[in-house]
Amino acid sequence: MIKHRDSRSTEIVIMVQKHHVAGYEAFVAFMKDFKGNGGSINILFTGAKLENGQSWCGDCVEAAPFIESAVEKDAPSDSHFIYVDVGDRPTWKDMNNSFRKDVNTHLSVIPTLIRWKNPQRLEGEQCAKADLLQLFFSEED
Repeated sequence: MIKHRDSRSTEIVIMVQKHHVAGYEAFVAFMKDFKGNGGSINILFTGAKLENGQSWCGDCVEAAPFIESAVEKDAPSDSHFIYVDVGDRPTWKDMNNSFRKDVNTHLSVIPTLIRWKNPQRLEGEQCAKADLLQLFFSEED
């Protein structure tokens, strides 16, 4: 948890912790060593970013502002949000891509937002719907 003092008050604000991981091997290693400290662990799988800073995946680009807004407004303050780049377009399109075959991720489309080790899941166009994102973050584990 990150705690800081809001400059307008003496209240301590606890914020969602954000993490970034690129590639399957890095994802597996990160999750193996990750300690969530009791908060929910939400993971967004998205296409890798191009030189312009945007993902090669159009659906990921479209969903990004909705997801960012929901994380800021609706995600529990003690939660973790992990951005995972699944790779470039050819890597993702490979039907043997490890993210597609892993029993914990079992991806078929990106973007995909999951609650780690729980049934909550949004896929594709669902990730660009503010009402579904609000529901996703408000559901208990």
